[in-house]
Amino acid sequence: MLATYIGFFGFTLFVILYTAYRLRKDNFKSAKGYFLAGKSLTGPIIAGSMILTNISTEHLIGMNGSSYKNGIIVIAWEVTSAIALVIAAIFFIPKFIKMGLATIPQFLEERYDGLTRSIVAFLLMLSFVITLLPIVLYSGAINIESVFDFSTMFGIGKERAMLFTVFVIGLIGSMYAIFGGLKAVAYSDSLNGIGLLLGGLLIPAIALYQIGDGNILSGLGTVYDFAPDKFDIVGSEDSVMPFSVLFTGLMINQLYFWGMNQAIIQRAFGAKNLVEAQKGLIYTGILKLFVPLIIVLPGLIAYYYFQDQYIDTPDLIYPLLVKKVLPTYLFGFFAAVVLGAVLSTFNSVLNSASTIFCYDIYKKLINKEVSDARLVHYGKITSVILAVLAIGIAPLVAYAPDGLYFLLQELNGIFFIPISSVIIAGIFFKNINKTGAKAGLFFGFAFYILTTFILDVDIHFVHLWGIEFVLNFIIMFLVSQMYPEAAYVETKGREEKPWRFVNAFGIALTVATILIYVLLA
Repeated sequence: MLATYIGFFGFTLFVILYTAYRLRKDNFKSAKGYFLAGKSLTGPIIAGSMILTNISTEHLIGMNGSSYKNGIIVIAWEVTSAIALVIAAIFFIPKFIKMGLATIPQFLEERYDGLTRSIVAFLLMLSFVITLLPIVLYSGAINIESVFDFSTMFGIGKERAMLFTVFVIGLIGSMYAIFGGLKAVAYSDSLNGIGLLLGGLLIPAIALYQIGDGNILSGLGTVYDFAPDKFDIVGSEDSVMPFSVLFTGLMINQLYFWGMNQAIIQRAFGAKNLVEAQKGLIYTGILKLFVPLIIVLPGLIAYYYFQDQYIDTPDLIYPLLVKKVLPTYLFGFFAAVVLGAVLSTFNSVLNSASTIFCYDIYKKLINKEVSDARLVHYGKITSVILAVLAIGIAPLVAYAPDGLYFLLQELNGIFFIPISSVIIAGIFFKNINKTGAKAGLFFGFAFYILTTFILDVDIHFVHLWGIEFVLNFIIMFLVSQMYPEAAYVETKGREEKPWRFVNAFGIALTVATILIYVLLA
């Protein structure tokens, strides 16, 4: 147990001290320095932070649990991200940086009006508090509790131990976001990202080495031969992730997450220039093609070990696999890696939520003349309030019947389809106006809640995303025709030269994604 504590606290303290050292000369009193890292981030730092913000324990636990239960078909959530990142790098980020954005809702005011900006800002804040933050905290607590077994250590029930762990993770995560702003988040993310890649790859590598009696490829062959149906990447139409969703709602989800989600794209807003922002997005796309080795393959290996024993509680699988294959002296390091993944997503979302509140709600609606110092102050207060709310909601998540990851995606659908439709319309269709945008927002919000949570509609929720997206556009076009306004005229911003290799890397990533499906079909 001593080695576990040394590994855990050693790596965790190293990340904290390294981040503090790198930020020792930075100014966090200005809004630009606190919320946008002083516009100083480079491509590798952006990519590392994006990956760590994306991958947390809802992936390690949720995605691996889902692949254990449903097979490799769930890889679609990951590999299609590369194409979305290419689109964001080529089409979205040049426009956003040209406009000098700090938040996504700012684009909506420029394109439509202030009310649209305020509505979307409120929806984003709501989505962070009731979906992402609580699920990240709860899934992180599952993993940390599985390593340290606080319930046994302190002689308390599992439920109380989970509450204690949720509170501690929330407290530590809040400190990064509150005291260091975006730059502290980005640098700690990059270091934790290296740890996650090393620690995450250790699990399948050791397991396959053991299964294959010293040969990893032989072990992979054994796992495949044991349950070849689990490796069917296309699957049937009634599966949990039918292949057809790639052509309906899945890509809309990916475009929103990687190109319009404040918690992700804020790193690109903090880039030195457009070239570094585009590099960050493309590097992230490359990494996403390898991420399934960490968050899909272990679930398939777990099926070899446990068969259907935990099929009704798939979110228990990853911690069980870790305990089974990982040497005890590496438990501490791995727990620190998991904590880093949790903290990354948690503090990134906190920082982004406080950014939205300060720029899109406080400065826009309450005090237009607020100073930078006061804005940073209110950003810290907002982070504290949101952290407390998330910690309070987290225990209510419990074990979702289809796994935490699918619960997260279902809940996210409430917000991201309406928001993504008005943003995409704003970028590509000048004849959609502010009245049409508001109609699309409210229709999409009501449509998804009605069809997903109230009516018994026998359609996969990802297909519903696609249907809603199309209907949103129809509503926006019709309402814009009924209530015509002057066509939008884009204001001139700061032009920057794009990265000269962005198109070449974009084509290569798209081809690589298609090849994955061709080779695994």
